[in-house]
Formats: sequence, C-alpha cells, structure tokens
Amino acid sequence: MGFNVKEYYENISKGNILLAYKGSITSELINDVLEAVEKKLEEVNELSKTRKKLYNVLVESMQNLYHHIEESHEGITEEFDPKFGLLVIEKEDGMYKVTTGNFINSTKIKFLKEKIDKINSLSRDELKDMYKFILNHQKLSAKGGGGLGLVDIARKTGSKLEYVFHNYNNNYYFFNLIIKV
Repeated sequence: MGFNVKEYYENISKGNILLAYKGSITSELINDVLEAVEKKLEEVNELSKTRKKLYNVLVESMQNLYHHIEESHEGITEEFDPKFGLLVIEKEDGMYKVTTGNFINSTKIKFLKEKIDKINSLSRDELKDMYKFILNHQKLSAKGGGGLGLVDIARKTGSKLEYVFHNYNNNYYFFNLIIKV
C-alpha cells in the first residue's frame, strides 16, 4: 500500500483548525458542516465578506465531494465508507484553507488535472466568461453539475486551486484539493 490516508488526516488536522472531518459524505453532513462553520465564524466575528466567500466555497467543495466520490474502492482494504471523504478547514496566515480529499480512479486523473490546470491558467475575466459559457451552453451531467463548481470556486476566491494526487494503489489515488480564502 502506498499513501496512508489516516496519517495524512492526522497531519493536516493540527494547527488552528475550524473544522476537521473524515468519513461518509452525505447531504445531511453538508448541511451540518455549513451550519457549524457559519456559527463558528460568527463567534469569532469574522468579516461578513469573508464568511460569505468561505460559505460559498464550502458549498461548492462539499457538493463536489458528494457528487464525485468513487463509491467502489476495489483494492482499498482499510475500513473506508463507500462515500469516504475528508474536509479540513484551517485558519493559516490570516486566510482560511479548505482541504478536501477523496479517492479517485486513476483513469480520471488526466481529465481532472487538465481541467484544474485550465482553470488556473485563466484571468479573472476569462473565468467569468468561462462560467457564463458553461451556464448557458452545458447540459447538467448525470451527477448534477455542468462543471461549474471548480470554476466558481476559482472566481470567488481569486486564488489558484492547489491539488495533489497521492498514489494509493494501482487503481486509485487520493485526490486533495486545497482552496485558500
């Protein structure tokens, strides 16, 4: 076995953590996470603009996890739920860092990498144009989206999307998306 998910989670859930979760990603969990984070941000008197931006990023990133998680993990012997994912929200250097993680079939890596690299190469205006184009021309996929999530995150944060594919076994990688707000 290659990448150790539990060890990785333990390492990234240290520091100034607002929320850390690993387990099954459900629609109920999304609602619970959004409510908990909103409450914590209000308690620390975070600026309204920052709260709104972080909330929007969380909605998109949690929906991405929920809709795109691999439900079968052939060769993954650890006790992971079929819809296993992780989420860590950390305050670091005056910014919030949202880290998500999930297993991805190795056959999907090239497409996802190219998509994120394309998004990262665009200017703010180009992202806006891409968002409008997708909104007006794409059909909704079977998983509910038309590819808007990552574009919307990049638009709202003004930051590049960071990502890592950790080799887990021959068929699967553990995909991490890191978003700074």
